[in-house]
Amino acid sequence: MAEPSSERETALLKVAVLRWGHRERDKRLTAHVALTARALGASGFFLADVKDKKVEATVKKMLKNWGGPFHFDMGEPWKQIVKNWKKEGGITVHLTAYGENIQTSDVLNRIKATGKDVLIIVGSRKVPGDFFKEGVSDFNVAVGNQPHSECSSLAVFLDRFFSGKELSTEFEEAEVKIIPQKRGKKMVKQ
Repeated sequence: MAEPSSERETALLKVAVLRWGHRERDKRLTAHVALTARALGASGFFLADVKDKKVEATVKKMLKNWGGPFHFDMGEPWKQIVKNWKKEGGITVHLTAYGENIQTSDVLNRIKATGKDVLIIVGSRKVPGDFFKEGVSDFNVAVGNQPHSECSSLAVFLDRFFSGKELSTEFEEAEVKIIPQKRGKKMVKQ
């Protein structure tokens, strides 16, 4: 794919999230990372190295009710996912507090300028040092250089990457839809 010349072309890039690590106490947060990925424009989610039927059930239920498309896969080793992504011509972005600051550097512009599909890597526990290396991560990006949640860094990154346009996405085959309003809650079944 050629370098994106517009926000529309950026929106057409495939963006997926690879979640590495999944501790027992992280099950709910892993599900939230997947929900955030979908809601904010990612087309897929990989839960690397483990299989968790509860997370899978949460994602399937969300897709049934709120629509898609959204690809979910789990259990494949993270190295294989990264290798396959790069083999298909994509790039990898590792979200880490130690990376180039998304606000104070031009890293986001350089990522978009590649015109390539993006695999965003987020951890849950201390990631291997290999994640910082060029063979794994084409870009190490920080959403601020302070400790914070991988869910929050993913949300900020995706919102910046898609310039906020993902917030008005209409999902296909949704059974439930929220009707925005000034006060109260209104949902309709479709």
